[in-house]
Amino acid sequence: MIPAPYTQLTAVIFAVGGLLTCFAGYRLFRFVLGLYGFLAGAILASSAYGTGNTWTLIMAILVGGVVGAIVMVVAYFVAVGLVGAALAATLLNLGWRLIGGQPPTLVVIVVCVIGAVIALRAVRYVVVCGTAIAGSWTFFVGATALLGNPKALVAASAPDIWVVYPIELVPSNMMVVVGWIALAIVGAAVQFKTTTRSGTKKKKKDAQ
Repeated sequence: MIPAPYTQLTAVIFAVGGLLTCFAGYRLFRFVLGLYGFLAGAILASSAYGTGNTWTLIMAILVGGVVGAIVMVVAYFVAVGLVGAALAATLLNLGWRLIGGQPPTLVVIVVCVIGAVIALRAVRYVVVCGTAIAGSWTFFVGATALLGNPKALVAASAPDIWVVYPIELVPSNMMVVVGWIALAIVGAAVQFKTTTRSGTKKKKKDAQ
């Protein structure tokens, strides 16, 4: 678990990182992947080692964070392709049911490849929407923890990795839900307005 003295620091990282992700996730995507990967890896490692020797825990957090960051950066585009392939396969099976039977394996493979390619061509839209939603929620977790919400404070230092994002916050305060959705929409709108279809490289050249 993350030591209690570092709970407030963790909350600050969540809040600041969430805002950066929500409003600049596409332009800072490599940084965002590294940040989220580091946080996930660090929390997983600290959960595995528990509250043993302090230096061992610190090393576990650092190593876990670095590994998590590398995995996130490397695996992202593979994940986008898999999502596109899965969606394409689902649509194919639903459409084929209108005809009856199961689609041939070769057809499924071809459609999955096409779906993956389309998803990779639409990376900007996937990244913008995904980072806006994830960043908004991360910000609210950190902000509510800083404001003293007990569930959010527990989430920031709990030994259970699955409560890092405390969904229990949602039913007890609908304002959090409304704020989360509103901030995500604003963040996505800002990202779409400040980025181009060709990405940040073209934007930098245009600026020059």
